Parts: sequence; C-alpha cells; structure tokens
Amino acid sequence: MDIVIRAATIFIFVFLLTRLLGRRELNSLEPFDLILLVVTGDLVQQSVTQNDQSLTGAMLAISTIGLLTVALSYLSFRFKRIRPILNGEPIVLVEDGEVIEPNLRRQRLTREEIGAEARLEGISSIEDVRWAILETNGQISFVTKSD
Repeated sequence: MDIVIRAATIFIFVFLLTRLLGRRELNSLEPFDLILLVVTGDLVQQSVTQNDQSLTGAMLAISTIGLLTVALSYLSFRFKRIRPILNGEPIVLVEDGEVIEPNLRRQRLTREEIGAEARLEGISSIEDVRWAILETNGQISFVTKSD
C-alpha cells in the first residue's frame, strides 16, 4: 500500500510541475532537457519504489500511475468545466499581425521564437498572420490573412 500512496503523490507532483513549467518548455526539448528528463525519471522511480525491487512493487507503481492517468483523462472528457484546469486552454499570441505581448510574457516566449515558428510554417512575416495560437500541446498554430 505504501508504494501506491507514494506513486499517487509523485503523480500529482509531476502533474502540477508540468502545468507550472508551461507549454513551451515541454514542447522544445534541448539535449540538456532530455538528460534532465531521464534523470528525473530515475529519481521518481527511486522515490516511488525505494528499496522495493520486486515485480509486485513495480506492477503496483505502474498500475497506480496508469489508473490515475486514465482517471484524469476520463474526468477531462466527462466534465467540461474542469477541462481547462487539467488540459489548459489555447492562448492567442498574434491577432491580425499584432503580437499580444502580455500573452508572450506569460508563456515566456519572444517575438523571435514566434517568427522562427512562423518561418517553419512557410510564413515570411508576422504581419501576414491573422492568428497565432499556442495550443495546449505546446505547438503554435498559424492562420494567415490570405486563408
């Protein structure tokens, strides 16, 4: 039972941490971020299982995390009011070619990063963008003025 409680606690902590980090950081993994992710995974494993290296302990921890993931997914699907809390909401970054600075600051994005993402989509200038929206998965969607 101790493993289930630790797994649930770590699950909630990791969920809250990813919500606090923001979408941008989770979308763009640099080499250091990838190493940090692996190290974090090892630390989480150690904190959940401690010295228990049994098959039963591993199955309990994995089952707890899996069930909590399914539960959050179901809650998000079933209850529309809590969906923004669990999944977040899309954020408008550019409207009619004008960058919305408060939204950029809140997401810790720069104009240069928006411009680089636009160029990757084949858009030469921010002025050509009707909407740039930071989606809940960290991707930026662009709608051009000519669409």
